[in-house]
Amino acid sequence: MSMLAKTDGRPAEPPDTGAGAAAEDRHRLTATQGLAALSLDAMASVAYGPESIVLVLAAAGAHGLGFTLPVTLAIAALLTVLVASYRQVIAAFPDGGGSYAVAKRHLGRRTSLVTAASLILDYVLNVAVSVTAGVAALTSAFPSLYGDRVWLCLGVLVVVTAVNLRGIVESAKAFIVPTAVFVGSILLMIVMGLLRSAPASTTAAHGHASALAGNATAVGALLLLKAFAAGCSALTGVEAVANAVPSFRAPRARRAQRTEVALGALLGIMLIGLSVLIGRFHLQPVEGVTVLAQLADASLGHNWAFYVVQFATMILLALAANTSFGGLPVLMALLARDNYLPHVFGLKADRQVHRHGVLALAAVSAVLLIFSGGDVNTLVPLFSIGVFVGFTICQVGMVRHWRQERSAGWLGKALLNGFGAVLTGVSAVVVTATKFTEGAWLIVLALPVLVLAFEAVHRAYGRIGERLELGRVPEPPRRCHSVVVVPVSSLSRLTSKALTAAVSLGDEVVAVTVAHPDAESLRRDWELWNPGVSLVELPAQAGSLGRPIVRYVRDLSERHPDNRVTVLIPEVEPAHVWQRLLQNQRGTVVAHAVRRDTDAVICRLRFRIT
Repeated sequence: MSMLAKTDGRPAEPPDTGAGAAAEDRHRLTATQGLAALSLDAMASVAYGPESIVLVLAAAGAHGLGFTLPVTLAIAALLTVLVASYRQVIAAFPDGGGSYAVAKRHLGRRTSLVTAASLILDYVLNVAVSVTAGVAALTSAFPSLYGDRVWLCLGVLVVVTAVNLRGIVESAKAFIVPTAVFVGSILLMIVMGLLRSAPASTTAAHGHASALAGNATAVGALLLLKAFAAGCSALTGVEAVANAVPSFRAPRARRAQRTEVALGALLGIMLIGLSVLIGRFHLQPVEGVTVLAQLADASLGHNWAFYVVQFATMILLALAANTSFGGLPVLMALLARDNYLPHVFGLKADRQVHRHGVLALAAVSAVLLIFSGGDVNTLVPLFSIGVFVGFTICQVGMVRHWRQERSAGWLGKALLNGFGAVLTGVSAVVVTATKFTEGAWLIVLALPVLVLAFEAVHRAYGRIGERLELGRVPEPPRRCHSVVVVPVSSLSRLTSKALTAAVSLGDEVVAVTVAHPDAESLRRDWELWNPGVSLVELPAQAGSLGRPIVRYVRDLSERHPDNRVTVLIPEVEPAHVWQRLLQNQRGTVVAHAVRRDTDAVICRLRFRIT
């Protein structure tokens, strides 16, 4: 409860000044490192975004596939709107939080909690989907590993978690090379494909059944809307930079804005380029081979370059979970600051890592991986719904921001954000409706449950704050008669050290011992030793060590309500960790009982053995 020491009930953090700020800055991101640490989710989405569009349009046969580029251009237009919007979010909310911060200021507390809940769900699912997709690529290349996919997923999760516990800068450095290889491979593939008039190879798709619908449907507005909503899965991760602005080096907002623009530009170029190649090579989806693999085959040929693209895709998909590890802990820290999550999530480790947020994300993701059996198809229907909700709320909030600010050009900016809100809102509704029976109902249920949990935590902190009278001037301190109770079981150097500490702390010291077979011997030795402290023998209770001491402390408090009772528990701290297994844990038992059943102060005196 020490985190409630501030008058506003928020966890305290030292200000970033002087040499301390410079030391912390070394553990923050540059624009390039931010691109590697926070863009993996968005970058990896080019592996399944265009494919999602093609699979929906395949219901209309070869004619439907002709609409791949127009749908992608619409998504790219939405991407432009989102990047422009989040650049403004970064400037207006440099403390991070993205959609949550916008909703909190302009749309009210409850809406901000819905946004936070949607972002949390999206981040957690991103970890699970990214890891399972990466492992699926690996097991596709090596089918013998399919039976071990759950363990492989957990292994990848452990590696990503361990890297992030060392600091976000360390994770960025580790992922710069895979990100660069993937982006370079995709751009090379696009360039080579545009230079060809015909596919270099069709070996990858040879022998695989076509996924085109046999009884093709007409290309209607609903089909195009479904394709647009499915392809918008490529936009997940665009918000991560705005959520993690505090992770950047100064000037943080400017670096984050550059990172956001670079992310949007690269993602847009790759999405449009791949869609152009799909139309250029008249590509058809086939069972068992990804669209990206067919494009690599057609552009580069079935050679070492083809396998480089596949391997880079596998690595980046597996590591795309890093986006969540960069953004979610910062969001959880903001929620903790506002008393909607336990304050422990606001603490930082030496490397400026929100360690508890990282570990919580890893734990929940591990449960999802085990629950899904490492199957990506079980998780994909749940993915991207949360981020659409966050996008929509953020855009609506920015419209209100411009209306209130009324700066130069505010009307155009508001119209842009309003248009984006309509597009993402429609996408959210369509995706939820089309995937409801496939598992999206879990997200619909989880959103209000998370909001209720936030409210419950907030009410609990409110009650604690009222009891502590936070924000009020407390009564002046006054001196109370202090009684120190020292549990003992034998005479030793530890007993002497404990009584020395006790007489230094209190006005009155009482040693207590629970009756045991050697109690008579202890009493005789105590009288011979004569430390100037009385020894009180408490009646034993079957199977209980703490209960007699609790009863004695209660009696003291009832007889003298103005006394301050302290229970000083002497304990041995061995030189080696393994030696702790040899201890009887009596001190822990007594401390737990006293803390649970009394208001006494507990002081644990550790006697170190070297």
